[in-house]
Amino acid sequence: MKVILLKDVPDIGKKGEVKNVSDGYAKNFLFSKKLAKQASKQALKELESEKETEAHQAEAELQQTQDLVSRIDGLEIEVPVKADESGNLYGSINDVKLCAIFKEKGFEVKKNQIKISQPIKALGEYPVTILFDHGLEADIKIIVIEEVKDSKQPQQS
Repeated sequence: MKVILLKDVPDIGKKGEVKNVSDGYAKNFLFSKKLAKQASKQALKELESEKETEAHQAEAELQQTQDLVSRIDGLEIEVPVKADESGNLYGSINDVKLCAIFKEKGFEVKKNQIKISQPIKALGEYPVTILFDHGLEADIKIIVIEEVKDSKQPQQS
């Protein structure tokens, strides 16, 4: 009996594949656990339509990701922070803070996409790699500078 797998089934196949299995296995296991459905002409047409839709969505997503990578790659971002006299930061800049900085700049980047060797704890320039879906990546430079101190202190009355 030909069936269309609705989920990945070990030793049989992956979701969306059409497989030949015994009638008893299909009826007693695959159908009862909603792991597959019978491969009728209508079901095969629906499967083909779903695959085309998924392909178009994947293509559009790839294009969006490529556009984002082309805008971000090679970018240099200055990050003003408070630091002591020796250039050490009060706190550190990690993937969560970098994610917020990218959001401020208008780039939608998740913290698990940002790859830095260790949190930034001193003034200077640091390379950061952002990994995207489809194997794409962007290399940027984070320039950590000292925050300009306001010489005018607000007067209290």
